Amino acid sequence: MKDTASIRERVINALEKVRPYLQSDGGDIDLIDITDDLVVKVRLKGACHGCPFSLQTLKAGVEQAIMKEVPEIKGVISA
Repeated sequence: MKDTASIRERVINALEKVRPYLQSDGGDIDLIDITDDLVVKVRLKGACHGCPFSLQTLKAGVEQAIMKEVPEIKGVISA
């Protein structure tokens, strides 16, 4: 198993890169967990929570950004 502290740190760094885009639309994101099988659980907040485009934001924006920075990650889901 890869160093989970390093993976967590890199996921947080990736989230920090997408956070300004979410905040510009009145939303935000929290890292909830990284599972043993390397799935990232996040919670969209503010305007992003419940937005009709939140799944698209999660998959096309957040997931792509995280997987680009941390290729070990298998996916991103909403917690």
